[in-house]
Amino acid sequence: MEELIKEAITNSNKITKYSCVEKITPVGGGCIHKAWCIHLKNGQRVFAKTNHIKNFNMFRYESECLLNLRQYSNESFIYIPEPLEIIKYNTFSIFCLKWIDLVECSTKILGQGLALLHKSSSKASKKNFGWGSEGFIGTNFQKKGWGTNWGNYFIKYRLQPQLTLAKAWGINIEDYQDLLVYFSSYLNSHQPTPSILHGDLWSGNCGGNKKGLGCLFDPACYWGDREVDLAMTRLFGGFNSEFYRGYEETWPLNKSAETRVEIYNLYHLLNHANIFGGSYKESVLRSLKNLRLDFKIKS
Repeated sequence: MEELIKEAITNSNKITKYSCVEKITPVGGGCIHKAWCIHLKNGQRVFAKTNHIKNFNMFRYESECLLNLRQYSNESFIYIPEPLEIIKYNTFSIFCLKWIDLVECSTKILGQGLALLHKSSSKASKKNFGWGSEGFIGTNFQKKGWGTNWGNYFIKYRLQPQLTLAKAWGINIEDYQDLLVYFSSYLNSHQPTPSILHGDLWSGNCGGNKKGLGCLFDPACYWGDREVDLAMTRLFGGFNSEFYRGYEETWPLNKSAETRVEIYNLYHLLNHANIFGGSYKESVLRSLKNLRLDFKIKS
């Protein structure tokens, strides 16, 4: 595989324009794509992901997300890796990005950087929720489209598609139509300003670099309620009090944000159940039951 990658990037000439490839070594950590470090003879390194050519659109979407995040990020607090090239070669596709030496960083800086990203993008938004191209959340599609009402959008483009997929393991979406109608109205009344979201913000998709900045990568972006990103940071853990303090000091959340955490995280629980199955199915059913109880919606 290393030789094929070398052939592909050498033929494209964009990565190797100023230096030849010295070696290519595998990098651990990926569960969807294979990851590689491309060592150039001038001492520079490039990060690369590979997958089958049929998954080329995953890389195109990720590149689009990273470019948008870079547009609104404050470089004094947060670094977003720069996409370099996407290549189709034989039966596989390659996504090349600038290399980051990941290290532990001040989680407060990461929280501040995320808040500034949300805030600057909200000021620039056109007040619509959504994304213009078909996206991905893990290996599942993230439906494209736009909406002017947040609740209607989140139900139609996020929860409903995942509930439909969950039919394969026993979910009957008709059993939850009353919940969806209620949450649509409830989230509409919240009326958030759209911010660009990372969209898949768990601790494995962020870190720090040697300059002491926070880093965000592996996004699944769309324009939505910034609380969605903060809710997901609480789903699988890994974020300490300094992260939330940094965020709150920079752009405080609405005091009612706590009431929406489980609604937003239901999307990610459903996605995990649809991809991985196992205990995530029980987590989805438990969450749906808790939401009925919390909002006093009778079945």
